[in-house]
Amino acid sequence: MNVKNTEKAAGKATIVIEVEKAEFDAALTKAYNKARKDIYVPGFRKGKAPRKVVEGMYGAKVFYEDAVNEIFPEIYEQAISAQALKVVGMPSVTKLDDGEDGGVVLTVETDLYPEVTLGDYKGLEVPKAEVNVTDDEVEAELDRMAERNSRIETVDRPAQEGDTVILDFEGFDNGVAFEGGKAEGYSLKLGSHSFVPGFEEALVGLSAGDEKDVDVTFPENYTPELAGKPVVFKCKIHEVKETQTPEKDDEFAKDVSEFDTLDALRADIRTKRENERREAVERAFESAAVEKAAANMTCEIPASMVEEQVDKNLEQFAYQLQMNGMKLEDYAKMMGGDMNALRSSMRPMAETTVRNNVLLAAVVEAENLTVSDEEVEAEIQKLAEQYSMEADKVRAAVGVESLKADLATRKAVALIKDSAVATAVPETAEKTEE
Repeated sequence: MNVKNTEKAAGKATIVIEVEKAEFDAALTKAYNKARKDIYVPGFRKGKAPRKVVEGMYGAKVFYEDAVNEIFPEIYEQAISAQALKVVGMPSVTKLDDGEDGGVVLTVETDLYPEVTLGDYKGLEVPKAEVNVTDDEVEAELDRMAERNSRIETVDRPAQEGDTVILDFEGFDNGVAFEGGKAEGYSLKLGSHSFVPGFEEALVGLSAGDEKDVDVTFPENYTPELAGKPVVFKCKIHEVKETQTPEKDDEFAKDVSEFDTLDALRADIRTKRENERREAVERAFESAAVEKAAANMTCEIPASMVEEQVDKNLEQFAYQLQMNGMKLEDYAKMMGGDMNALRSSMRPMAETTVRNNVLLAAVVEAENLTVSDEEVEAEIQKLAEQYSMEADKVRAAVGVESLKADLATRKAVALIKDSAVATAVPETAEKTEE
């Protein structure tokens, strides 16, 4: 293999690679041996025709394409290594010529890793939200805890808004029962708005044993058979149940937590909320700082890098869907589109991810950020504890070089974030976030 010429232009490289006769003949032989079992030539048993006979019958270059596919990965890697090219995406053979000595000459085109000119990435002014948890938020969480610990008890009184009634009902359209309009022993919470408008309201004030005809009109956007029609539901109440929410006091705190007083529980809720919000604010601040640094960078991202990232995102999303018993293609249809539409929807996020990754790699190089063996070993031990695995298995699974690159990238992120200057979030943005 010999690289005859390399040209770089517009983020692409065109490489002319000469493959000598002996090397290409070996590839032709491999291609023939793989294909021969399916070749039939009159006068020979299937798969037994000599290569020269097959080439004479189907053309001298019948195995050329398969031979190129056979040899291409190795010679391509050798070529880009010899030329010290940093390539991305999938290469393509754009031309195949005969060589002077019976070999072949391949013209290969590939995308190059983008050239980067860093802009400002240290000392950036980035909006950062305040960490604030209000008394109302704490009380709302207490209310949710009380709701989760509430009980439903049967009561001997007329039903009120918020009560649950157990009832039988059957719907009639002009005196004729309609399909799907009947149930027995149905549990309905009044005020849930889960029935036709006006139905639940009509049951307020009824007691166990009461019967009532409820007149309602179905909405215009209901099923075609009933849309806009006035109907009558014959209802009978069997039971009225009241939701009894525990009083929020010290006894409540003891029942639902490890705390002895309600004030201590309130303080714990506030602390946890503040910690959660602080983590979210820090993540948002970090992302905003990196994206601003990426926006300051001058760089043309090849489309192939974005498409590779889309592929990765789709693969991860497909796995998540599979865990929930759904296929990616079915999800795309459910969302009213197809796989192309789904890819398009993921492309903006993929573009941001790729651009950020390119930026961080450039910062690692510019700042000469390195990772020691001790840092790698500490991370392996941390992962081993996190996933309850042996350190050697973690080391084999993640790869030391890959882990070093990841840790160096984290250092670049930390450098950008730690040097950033926090500014107030614009009032309109704060309202939007709320």
